[in-house]
Amino acid sequence: MMETLQQAPTDPAFVQNPYPFYERARALGPFFHWQDYGLVSTGNAAAVNAIFRDRRFGREPVDPPPVPPHLAPFYAVEAHSMLELEPPRHTRLRNLVLRAFTSRRIAGLGPDVTALASELAEAFPAGEFDLLQAFAQPLPVRIIARLLGVPEAMAPELLRWSNAMVGMYMAGRTREMEDRAVAATEAFVDFLRSYVKERRARPADDLITQLIAAEMEGERLSTDELITTCILLLNAGHEATVHTIGNGVKTLLETETPLTALDPEAVGGTVEEILRFDPALHMFTRWAYEDVEVMGHSFRRGDQVALLLAAANRDPGAWDRAHVFLPARPPKPHASFGAGLHFCVGAPLARLELQIALPILFHHHPDLRLAAKPQYGNVYHFHGLQQLLVTI
Repeated sequence: MMETLQQAPTDPAFVQNPYPFYERARALGPFFHWQDYGLVSTGNAAAVNAIFRDRRFGREPVDPPPVPPHLAPFYAVEAHSMLELEPPRHTRLRNLVLRAFTSRRIAGLGPDVTALASELAEAFPAGEFDLLQAFAQPLPVRIIARLLGVPEAMAPELLRWSNAMVGMYMAGRTREMEDRAVAATEAFVDFLRSYVKERRARPADDLITQLIAAEMEGERLSTDELITTCILLLNAGHEATVHTIGNGVKTLLETETPLTALDPEAVGGTVEEILRFDPALHMFTRWAYEDVEVMGHSFRRGDQVALLLAAANRDPGAWDRAHVFLPARPPKPHASFGAGLHFCVGAPLARLELQIALPILFHHHPDLRLAAKPQYGNVYHFHGLQQLLVTI
């Protein structure tokens, strides 16, 4: 018999520290019923990994729920998102994106990340300031703007649109948040539509031009697919990275991790441990496409399951001293980028940004320290700081 637990995702204590709830839930077995979501949920690393990789589960609902008229523009864009699609459309979109989003192109951004991280770190004000605004937010959004080829001066606007759009995934969203998300979606689509038109006429060395040109078996991305893909890359490409930089710096400072953990030979492992220990995305859902049993629980076709990534990352069955931040821990796969068919396309870029930016930050400011106790924002199922007040 599956246990039911109650835990409001907007409860202030949970927002600041969800991990005790995850421990309690995991102790009940591989699955539990999260009453507040009405969902079967798991924070068991083996179950999360199995469902991610099992083609009998996917992102597209078996019976799509009706879309309220006021949200139509938002879901019109979502309809072309590879994040929300299954094969064959997912395969086609993802392959076209990977043609443009090559490892060579991402590696080529290394000097840009280095220069930008240095420029931001050198411009910090004296005294107390918010590291999110001064460093964690501008870095990934400006890099993704460069990658796409949209003007960097648009970065604050892109950040605003993106923040409004991801409000659609937050617990306790309101009509006001929905209206903001729709307005941002429409502005974003209008901007990109005109930009894509310009790029079709005047190609450049950027991702939008490459996506226009990317052909697979004679198929191109439609303009709508292209626009949605750019929005997805931008929203996913900075939102999680902002939170990960913030959560990571907080963890490094609170644990008084020696700066040698950011040395060239150690930084890769440190970044993986940051991603494991306090990730930016805590929940991802899947639908069952047929009757299927996982670790003793029977799912029926059409059932939805919540995969609790941050809980899986601290499963003592998978990790030694799972609740402890150990930068020298031998790296192994964690759940933060997902797994299987929908494994995060942007993972190499996120890793690159973290591996370059964190050493530069602490190289410029080895005396960086917290100026106030960091507070997490009420943004579940994301997990990121409201601000990170520091002094140098």
